[in-house]
Amino acid sequence: MAARVAVIGAGWAGMAAAIAHTQAGRQVTVFEAARTVGGRARAVPASLPDGTAATLDNGQHILIGAYATSLRLMRLVGVDPDAALLRLPLTLQFPDGQGLQLPDLPPPLDALAGIATARGWGWRDKLALLRTASDWQRRGFCCAPEVSVAQLCAGLTPRLMAEFIDPLCVSALNTLSHEASGQVFLRVLQDSLFSGRGGSNLLLPRTDLGALFPEAAGRWLQAQGGALHTGHRVQRLARSPAGGPHGAAGWRVDGLPFEAVVLAITSTEAARLALTAQSTLPGPEAAALHAWADSAQALRFTAISTVYAQAPAPSHGHLLSRPMLALRPGAGRPAQFVFDRGQLGGPAGLLAFVVSASAGDRATLERAVLQQTREQLGLQGLGIVQTVIEKRATFACTPGLQRPAPALADGLCACGDYIEGPYPATLEGAVLSGTAAAALA
Repeated sequence: MAARVAVIGAGWAGMAAAIAHTQAGRQVTVFEAARTVGGRARAVPASLPDGTAATLDNGQHILIGAYATSLRLMRLVGVDPDAALLRLPLTLQFPDGQGLQLPDLPPPLDALAGIATARGWGWRDKLALLRTASDWQRRGFCCAPEVSVAQLCAGLTPRLMAEFIDPLCVSALNTLSHEASGQVFLRVLQDSLFSGRGGSNLLLPRTDLGALFPEAAGRWLQAQGGALHTGHRVQRLARSPAGGPHGAAGWRVDGLPFEAVVLAITSTEAARLALTAQSTLPGPEAAALHAWADSAQALRFTAISTVYAQAPAPSHGHLLSRPMLALRPGAGRPAQFVFDRGQLGGPAGLLAFVVSASAGDRATLERAVLQQTREQLGLQGLGIVQTVIEKRATFACTPGLQRPAPALADGLCACGDYIEGPYPATLEGAVLSGTAAAALA
């Protein structure tokens, strides 16, 4: 009889864990509190100003070519990444055409050529970046744990910080460079810019995030005999005694028996459930579980806001010159990037403005984004469609941060982008953590 595994949470990490456990020959049941799957990368319904129904996302996400596990799992569950994702060279270009764009060359030639031809950068800027990047590579992309990104990049010019490092850091780590982990930033650079041809490519979703992976993963799981229960928020976790079909002690999830449990939910929800099980464990294991919950609850989180706005559809061509443009943030200019959803399979004229490390109230944010749009894009007459504010979008990826370990107790583990690992809070980090959870059962 196959071992029964409960996966609590149907986000990207949870569905990756469900797939890995199924492939290992286990019987998987997924519990999801929401009515839809996807967690913090899911589809949301909306209405355009003319009343037309539209499907948006709870946040604009970018994948990159180095996300090997995400791409593999998409193919496994029947999603064609070549159709679902628009692949572009790494580009950090602004509306005026200045900035960096890498050509389609093998690394490090792509980076060298991109830096040499970057518009708006002087030779002092370019030489400083080449010298600093060479030093990072020579040191094996390692630095002391306490070093911030700003300290790591102290030798770069103000222009490079403003137009390359800061937007790259906030998009990858959702943490401002003066308080972001230099070591995690270097790992992102190593695995993207130096991982092989195409590793640094931007992969922009041409479908909603639910269809991109988690919905297809749910269908795949059910086709393999697994179960997916949405609208079920698990209330209690308890250790059950030995003597079941597999002999060893197991777990009860709201009274239902399982041999193993994966907590694929937010850190606060995982801590809550872990503490419900504390009284059912012997002293040392109960103390370890409590310590894990403390570490999960100690994480600090930062917000990401996505402001969707509709402009009059252009009579010809596209609204923006590229599917994605970098914006120059500053006082009263909160957005770092804008996406032309009309070039990504969405309605013509629909723009998505991304505000990482977001702060402030919704109304103020929307007014500032519209003003930034007029100043930097020269667009008038935009109407707000919907603003999605994920207040706990990612953990603050600060220097020396101690993240919770994946193992909590025998037969109980956690996965998610906040779990101990080399990457910041990304989709790839989530699915890697979910996939690794199957080895802990």
